[in-house]
Amino acid sequence: MNLNHQKIRALGLCSGGLDSILAALVLQKQGIDVEWVSFETPFFSADKARRASRQTGIPLTVENITPIYLEMLKNPSCGYGQHLNPCMDCHALMFKLSGELMKARGFHFLFSGEVAGQRPMSQTKPSLRYVEKHSGFAGYIVRPLSALLLPPSIPEENGWVNRSMLLGLNGRSRKPQMKLAEEFGITEYPTPAGGCLLTEDVYSGRLRDLFEHQQIQSERELHLLKYGRHLRLDPQTKIIVGRHRQDNDHIMSYYDPQEDLNIHIKDIPGPAVLMPRGGSDEMVPLAASICVSYSKAPKDTSVEVQITTPKTRGIIHAQAIEQDRIMAFLISI
Repeated sequence: MNLNHQKIRALGLCSGGLDSILAALVLQKQGIDVEWVSFETPFFSADKARRASRQTGIPLTVENITPIYLEMLKNPSCGYGQHLNPCMDCHALMFKLSGELMKARGFHFLFSGEVAGQRPMSQTKPSLRYVEKHSGFAGYIVRPLSALLLPPSIPEENGWVNRSMLLGLNGRSRKPQMKLAEEFGITEYPTPAGGCLLTEDVYSGRLRDLFEHQQIQSERELHLLKYGRHLRLDPQTKIIVGRHRQDNDHIMSYYDPQEDLNIHIKDIPGPAVLMPRGGSDEMVPLAASICVSYSKAPKDTSVEVQITTPKTRGIIHAQAIEQDRIMAFLISI
């Protein structure tokens, strides 16, 4: 079926990086009507995509996919990368969701800014084929920056896309993209940093601990993993201790008074301490002592610590404990 008599519409996955921008502009240069979709979870945001949309004027749809992403993350078919990053299954899921949006909104095909060989695991040719196959939309994904190195897609075969105007970029060098950006008049773009917390050692360690000790994880608990010190006191009890004022503010912004236990020292500067979903009553005195240890309370002095639970508020007395003992509880520094 040839659709050249009507406007061809393409929906692209957008990370907000230079490759995403260039892929859209290469197709736009052919007269194709392009739009973007970007997905959000506590592990990665669409902020860069929003900036790219404002910069280029390309319409952007943002969707939060945390529940379905968590389901995939706990059992990815291809396993994880160096940390808790399921890159190939992540890309397949995003293309699957994009494809569903493509069908619902009447787009003709999908595209992305992926470059063959740019990433050693997720952007090899076999990886790109895996992602297509498992997205459910094989043949309908165009990768404009590397299309000449890949088999022709259905949009190219059908004449919706002029293959001769696509590129054959390969490898990790950014020079071809920078030259192309100059040709398109793109002068501002973010550095090609990952931006996914699942690739980070500390965050991944905390998330593994959460998976091991809780069957269900709320979105706010996933955000809380970004802040403070995390200490596992026993299998049922974890506390989060702020490192500084900004940490304290972030931690308290995710405090749920209907579920969590909150600890703070009266009349003495100290950290915000949160016990998500409460925990063992036996661990509260220990948590209070840890709170005192990170405060400005005099050493070897018992101070008043306020304990606020979903149902009660009270005062207990606690004093600092040795740092060596505290270190034994740290999930990840």
